[in-house]
Amino acid sequence: MKRTTITFISLIIGASFFGLLFLQARIVDAMAKMRKAEFDETVFRALDQTSRDMERNETFRYLETVAVSTDYEAENLSAQVQRQRVEASLALGDTTATPFKLQTLQRSPSQTPKALTLRSNSSLDAASQRFQEFVKNAYLYQKGVLDEVIYTILYNASEKDFRERIDFRILDSNLRTELEAAGIHLTYHFSVYDANGEEVFRCADYSDKGSDYSYTQTLFRNDPSQKMGVLRVHFPDMDKYILDVARMMIPSVVFTLILFLTFCFTVWLIVRQKRDTEMKNDFINNMTHEFKTPISSISLAAQMLGDTSIKKTDSMVDNLSRVIVNETKRLRYQVEKVLQMSLYERNNIRFNEKEIDANAVIDDVVKTFQLKVQQSGGTLTARLDAEDAAIYVDEMHFTNVIFNLMDNAVKYRREDEPLQLMVATATEGSHLIITVEDNGIGIKHDDLRRIFDRFYRVHTGNKHDVKGFGLGLAYVKGMVELMHGTIKAESELGRGTKFIITLPLID
Repeated sequence: MKRTTITFISLIIGASFFGLLFLQARIVDAMAKMRKAEFDETVFRALDQTSRDMERNETFRYLETVAVSTDYEAENLSAQVQRQRVEASLALGDTTATPFKLQTLQRSPSQTPKALTLRSNSSLDAASQRFQEFVKNAYLYQKGVLDEVIYTILYNASEKDFRERIDFRILDSNLRTELEAAGIHLTYHFSVYDANGEEVFRCADYSDKGSDYSYTQTLFRNDPSQKMGVLRVHFPDMDKYILDVARMMIPSVVFTLILFLTFCFTVWLIVRQKRDTEMKNDFINNMTHEFKTPISSISLAAQMLGDTSIKKTDSMVDNLSRVIVNETKRLRYQVEKVLQMSLYERNNIRFNEKEIDANAVIDDVVKTFQLKVQQSGGTLTARLDAEDAAIYVDEMHFTNVIFNLMDNAVKYRREDEPLQLMVATATEGSHLIITVEDNGIGIKHDDLRRIFDRFYRVHTGNKHDVKGFGLGLAYVKGMVELMHGTIKAESELGRGTKFIITLPLID
């Protein structure tokens, strides 16, 4: 699959996931707004009912006061009823018109209950007429008392001080009852203000938290405007209550994110696999070239030795034999490198650790490599200053690590300047520090973090200006880690590269 195809598919699926997350966010927002609207409506209904309860409670209290004051009048009225009944039974006439009777006669007929309207019937005697007249007048009297009570409540109750008209404990109890009846069990804080905006009461645990979501309700709204009050309520945990609606969407969002992360991981694996495939193709191409050169040299030398038409001198035979031996060693070295890396990847590599003197081993490698550096026109310097260089490692693999780093310095040397290669050792605490530094072409910053990857080479594709499989530094890093050490690279393009190896010393 082409890289452009992978990118196109990834963009489509990624956009779909983001669209799905966007829709889920919109749904959560819409549900939160609906819950907020429902909450507002419920709170306003509860506050309205609380206000009505306060007015009704005030009416009941006033009626109780009026009832006490009118007990005496009720007793007199009861005695009068008894006397009238006696008078009616004795058929005594009484034509005296009291002021109360004159008042009732002035009322319109519509105010008289139908059940008490006197019919013109000559069969009724005078006593029955007077009794019915008394009952009618008693009814109108009681209605007048009620009218007076209502008038007094409407126009006289508001004359009291605003603080005296409200029992704040009853207000709190009524408010709590109405909210819980509406299904709201949140903590609330409330305060009361008079018509001038002056605060007259606030609950003991009042807090400004959540005051941005406050609700107000007019108290005693049937009073004149200057006598009204305001109840203000807010809910500190309202945000949590509103966002609780999102809980049902959390699993959906979580699963969507998991799918999105899984998709991203899958795409990353595909891209990495494709990159590894390309690097392996480069490896095969380079390996073919690396094997082809020594095989061709060996084949040519063998043909010359076997060609009877060519007169062979001792020097020619020695030269051809040397070519065969050197190219065979080169071929064997390349094969060994591939095999060692394969064994390392399978965790099946043999590692024979023993105590060695790192300075002595490095010195042997430097002497062996000295000729190769000189042939390239460069110089090799060794500064083995570590006083204690005893380490516990596999000698063969340790030698290969140093050899690979020095070989890279020769491969990546600059054409316009002689190679200057330096190998040094030093002791820092309980560790041995080995540095291999050159003045070669250097490494770009983007390539520097990947130089220890398998098959990775700065020059990829079918380029063979620098030979290799891309396994050398991967092998070096693997061996150093097996020796319980670390390796890092410092490089600047056009200035050279420095490898730093840290290994633990033997106690």
